[in-house]
Amino acid sequence: MPSIIVCTGFHVLLPDSSEPQPATITVDLTTGKITHIRKEHLIRDETLELDADIIWIDAGHKFVLPGLVDAHVHLNEPGRTDWEGFWTGTHAAASGGITTVVDMPLNSIPPTTTVENLRAKRDAAEGQCHTDLAFWGGVIPGNQESLIPLVDAGVKGFKCFLIESGVKEFPCVCEDDLKLAMAKLQGVPTVLLFHAELEGASVDKSENVHLQEDCMKYGIFLDSRPQKLELDAIELIIRLQKAYPLLRCHIVHLSAGSALPVIEAAKSDGHELTVETCFHYLCLAADRIPDGRPEFKCCPPVRDEVNREQLWEGLKKGVIDCVVSDHSPCVAELKKLEKGDVMGAWGGISTLGLGLSLLWTEGRKRGVTIGQIVEWTSTKTAAHAGVGDRKGQLAVGYEGDFVVWDSEARYTVTREMLAFKNKVSPYVGMELEGRVEGTYLRGRQIYGAGMAVGRPEGVMM
Repeated sequence: MPSIIVCTGFHVLLPDSSEPQPATITVDLTTGKITHIRKEHLIRDETLELDADIIWIDAGHKFVLPGLVDAHVHLNEPGRTDWEGFWTGTHAAASGGITTVVDMPLNSIPPTTTVENLRAKRDAAEGQCHTDLAFWGGVIPGNQESLIPLVDAGVKGFKCFLIESGVKEFPCVCEDDLKLAMAKLQGVPTVLLFHAELEGASVDKSENVHLQEDCMKYGIFLDSRPQKLELDAIELIIRLQKAYPLLRCHIVHLSAGSALPVIEAAKSDGHELTVETCFHYLCLAADRIPDGRPEFKCCPPVRDEVNREQLWEGLKKGVIDCVVSDHSPCVAELKKLEKGDVMGAWGGISTLGLGLSLLWTEGRKRGVTIGQIVEWTSTKTAAHAGVGDRKGQLAVGYEGDFVVWDSEARYTVTREMLAFKNKVSPYVGMELEGRVEGTYLRGRQIYGAGMAVGRPEGVMM
C-alpha cells in the first residue's frame, strides 16, 4: 500500500508567488500533510530519496492548485435532503476542486442554532462527505445562551439574517437581538456573518399583488430588492461594530456595488469587517437575464452590468475579501420553472462544481491571474472559516489538498454534468474555460474522470 504521493508539474501555485512555477510536492498519506516541496519539475526516475511505495502524478503543463475552500454552502441535511445532501453536495464540490465546505446553519431542519441541533447535523453527515466539512452556527431571536456552547462545540462562526430568511425555523433578528448576541461573542475567537439586507418601513410590498405576467419579469423582482436594502444593513453593522469592536463581522454575498465606498471607509477606520461576494454576481448581469427564467433568482439579486464591474474592481482592490458559491438549491418545483414565476420562486442559485471555471472565464477578460483567483477562493476563505492554519495553500506542514487543473480546456455546461442533486442552474448552456482533472484530499484522490473516486474521505472539522 503506497504511503506517499508525489505530484510534479511545470505550473504549481506556491504561496511565495502569484504565478505558477515548476515544483514537486510530496504528501505523506499516513498524516495527509505535505512533507517536502522542491521547486523543480521532476521525472519519475529522478530520486527523491524516499524509501516507500510512491503514487506518482505528473501534471505536466496543467496547473496544480491548492484545494478550494467554499465558505458558503447550503447542504440542507437533515430535514430538506430532497433539496441537497452531504453526499451529493460534497461530490459536486469535489468536481469543482473544492476540498473543504463550510455548511450554512439553514436550510436544514433543525437549523444549527443549538449544540443539540449541531449534533444532529454531524450525525447525518457521518460517512457521507467526499470533502472535509465545517459548520457555521446560527443567530436567531432568543438563542444567545447557545452561542458560546456552539463555539466550544466547534462551529466556525455564526450567520444571521436582517431580513426574513424564507424558512420559518430561522427567523431574522432585530437590532436588540444583535446586541444580545454580540455582547456574548465579544472577545471570543469567532465571527458574526450577516445576510445584509434591511427592510425599512417605507419598503413597497406591492410585489405580492403583481399580475401574472409581471411575476415573470426579472426587472420587477430586481426593483423589489434595491441596493438601498444592502446599504442600510451595512450601515447598521458598522454602527454596531463601534460598540463591539472586538468581534469580527462579515457581510455575506454582497451584490450592491454602491456599498463599496462605505465598506472601504469602515475598513480604513479599523473596523474588523470582511466581505464576500459570489460567482453569480461576478459572472451574470441583470441586463442579460431573460424574463420567465427563475433559475437566475437569488437574494440579494444579480444586478446590472455596471454594478458587476464595480464588484470586480472592489475585489481586485481588496475591499471585497473573497468569493464563495452561496450554493442554495431547492427542489425543482419551488423554482416554478414551468410558470416562469420569478417573483414566486425560491431565491437561490446552484453553482457547486463550476466556480473555478466561472472565475477563470470571466477573470481572464479583466486581467485576473490564477493566483488571484486562488487567493479569493482558497487562501482567504480558509482564513475566514478558521482553517487557514492547515488549508488554503501548498506549503510544508499543510494538508495535502490539491487540484490538477486544465486551464486551456473548453466546455459547455450541461445538466448531465452537474453533480448536485437538483440540476437547475442558470449556467446550463454557458461556454466555460478551464476544467478540473483531479481533486485530492490529504493526498487521496476524491474526484477524477467526471466522477467521485473511492469512498468518502472527508472529516468534520
